[in-house]
Amino acid sequence: MSRLRTTAAAAALLLALPLSVATAVPALAAPPTASTTIPAGTPAPAAARVELPRPTGPYAVGQEVLHLVDQDRPDPWVPSAGPRQLMVSMYYPAHAGTGTPAPYMTTAAAQALLDGKLPGGPIPAEAAAGTRTWAESGARPKGGHYPLVLLSPGFTMPRASLSSLAEDLTSHGYVVALIDHTYENTGTTFPDGRTLPCVMCGQLRTREAWQGLDQSRAKDASFVLDRLTDRPHPAWRHARLIDRDRIAMAGHSAGGAATVPALLTDDRIRAGVNLDGFMDLPVPESGIGGKPFLMINHAGDDKAANWNESWSRLDGWKRWLTFDGTNHGSFTDFPLFFDAYGIPQPSGTTTSSLRGLELTRRYVRAFFDLQLKGIPQPLLDGPTATDPEVRFTH
Repeated sequence: MSRLRTTAAAAALLLALPLSVATAVPALAAPPTASTTIPAGTPAPAAARVELPRPTGPYAVGQEVLHLVDQDRPDPWVPSAGPRQLMVSMYYPAHAGTGTPAPYMTTAAAQALLDGKLPGGPIPAEAAAGTRTWAESGARPKGGHYPLVLLSPGFTMPRASLSSLAEDLTSHGYVVALIDHTYENTGTTFPDGRTLPCVMCGQLRTREAWQGLDQSRAKDASFVLDRLTDRPHPAWRHARLIDRDRIAMAGHSAGGAATVPALLTDDRIRAGVNLDGFMDLPVPESGIGGKPFLMINHAGDDKAANWNESWSRLDGWKRWLTFDGTNHGSFTDFPLFFDAYGIPQPSGTTTSSLRGLELTRRYVRAFFDLQLKGIPQPLLDGPTATDPEVRFTH
């Protein structure tokens, strides 16, 4: 078995840093923005500020953070902690200017991510917490019923790593639930001020262990759905915005791998997207009930044999795309931060951080627009001259 995901998540997603060392993040104040790439080796300006790319849809983005407790399930990684607890960021179409700027992450979570050391010197944790987002906390929702997309980040990575994707989907008329899987990332901050560590980091050494992680994440996703769609008392005050008949899931790395067990075990989840995740639990020979599935990977990785095994068993609408010139982290926000601080991308990366995010947001959104809204998407029919980086692998 070719299992290098722990190393890949550290070396590619975190750009060749050890797993115990976190990723680069923005600083607080002024230019350059995320659109400016500083040559590798250039000292990071103390006043550098990074912002996420602006959402491309017509809706403003609201955000609220939920603390959910599953009283029926002990925490799978730290049973002594009691019931499974999750932090979930809810994104929803909103009226512009009716909330306050949403933070990227807490300072404590950023400190856990940074681990205090990076090439070129430490970057203050406050910098990550001050990253410019486009969501507004507590904004007044825009009435309507919207499809719901569950988002699951990569192993070791906080939910903040998929913020740009969440914001862009929301701006096009989706509700998004972005899930932190407790004890599986570098730090999850709870309302009482505790920031819990990544207990599972470095602990997954067999395929069976990774399968257990994916199955646990599928249970997390189903629990979040239970609480969001509960009647008459859902956990979220704006749950009326959710169209219960149009629900899907997407994830990066381990989050993408978890979409397979989620689709198999929860009939409410109608479609799935795997962004560069090794399929520890392959699609069974019986398929996934005809549910649509999108797979996107970066070129030059080692998942071809693993994905081919599942590809032949997918029994619904399906696409396998490869983004040339990208790396494992290109599907997340974090390469923006490396650009701002002049930290080199992995060897072979030719696609800019902004372009990687643009492609990710556009193709994932096209898939959901097709599968959840029924809007035809020629973008998914085959290669285009405007996106030469995108190969239709199958």
